Amino acid sequence: MLDAIKVSAIAMVLGAGTAWAHGDVAPQPVNTDALPDVGEEWLIENPYRAEAAGEEVWRAAITIGDSGYNQNCARCHGLGVVSGGLAPDLRYLEAAEYGDEWFVERFRDGYTQNGTTKMPAFGELLGQKAAWAIRTYIETRPDDGALDEYNPRLKEIRDVLAAGGGDMSALSEELWQIAGKVGTASGAPVADSAASRAAELISGASPDFTGAAEALTIGLSAAH
Repeated sequence: MLDAIKVSAIAMVLGAGTAWAHGDVAPQPVNTDALPDVGEEWLIENPYRAEAAGEEVWRAAITIGDSGYNQNCARCHGLGVVSGGLAPDLRYLEAAEYGDEWFVERFRDGYTQNGTTKMPAFGELLGQKAAWAIRTYIETRPDDGALDEYNPRLKEIRDVLAAGGGDMSALSEELWQIAGKVGTASGAPVADSAASRAAELISGASPDFTGAAEALTIGLSAAH
């Protein structure tokens, strides 16, 4: 369940009193070739969630959505979807049909108040696949403080990975265990956290220890 106070606060921001402006930033194209088509008619529920599309598509959507969000949305809504207060903190949009419907309507049609464009319409420019990829990335962001309990251990793991030592199999398993305990702000069942990104990078046939250490560094920095 989302915190009731946060839900009420964000509902006020999303309403008619919203007072941020997007600015003169040209929308940047998003390459969605790796995602399955979703048809021409706009959906009202995210088709790229793991339970609907499978984990492989879900992970691809997060990666594509991360890039699309940071090119087109972060200027107003904050890096990592952590708002600085001038625009809604989109992490708290519920990962269900209600949140999806609001998100896709605003993404597709934009928002204008008193003749001023507060958010441009991205629908025709970026398309539905990009919209749902960005939505998938947003809804999997960790809640505030979700990694605090694990930060000391994650710093230790980062240092081991950066040095290229340690039992990588054990570290991978530990990172996945931590990742499974990180909660999302939206209520989505799985978070895209620094722990999960690092675990993924050192899993498989070609582990990237440097990349995993960097992912943890970035995640730990963002937490502060």
